[in-house]
Amino acid sequence: MKSIQLNVPSKLSEIKLSDYVKYQKVLDVNQEDEYSEVFVQQKCLEIFCGIPLMDAIKYKVTDVRKAVGIIHNTLNTQPDLVREIKIGDLELGFIPKLDDMTFGEYVDLDTSLGKWEDMYKVMAVLYRPIKQRSGKKYIIEDYKGDRYWDAMMNCPMDAVVGSMVFFWNLGNELSKAMTTYLEEEVAGDLTVNQISQLNGDGINPFKHLLNTTLLK
Repeated sequence: MKSIQLNVPSKLSEIKLSDYVKYQKVLDVNQEDEYSEVFVQQKCLEIFCGIPLMDAIKYKVTDVRKAVGIIHNTLNTQPDLVREIKIGDLELGFIPKLDDMTFGEYVDLDTSLGKWEDMYKVMAVLYRPIKQRSGKKYIIEDYKGDRYWDAMMNCPMDAVVGSMVFFWNLGNELSKAMTTYLEEEVAGDLTVNQISQLNGDGINPFKHLLNTTLLK
């Protein structure tokens, strides 16, 4: 058996979006197969470490499990929002003001968000080439649709996951604020008995719907 010697990514910044999408497809296809664990581990090494699929069986089981464990731990980290990234010669910045998002940007973001195979489109909306700097502030290019889609396939996963965590937290805080506001409005207009009935039958299901909708 070979003693395993390969480069195992230990940071999300070392993993490209395109590689993660490949791995996610492997997981999706094999999720119902109880005998697929070994194959998935082989594909994990192939995709993230550059090991040919058939060569993976030549390594020690302990080495393979250790490498796969490191990769899984890396993929499960939740980084902070990455403001700036570099892809090749491109220096890109996260969209500074979400309020200034155009309708075209919103449509592309809304239709692609939540689908890993389209995540490169999401990143092309959120990250744009920086055309001007002033200290830590910057101005990014206007949105140009599919112009940077190919480049975004090489987007580092810390930027991808960081932006998704950012939106999840933003949606979560917004849903909490809105449900608190609605409960306060209801409390001002209803008797104690009516409030009790509404909390049981109306507010709680609405909370769930609001959270689900905003987080999505």
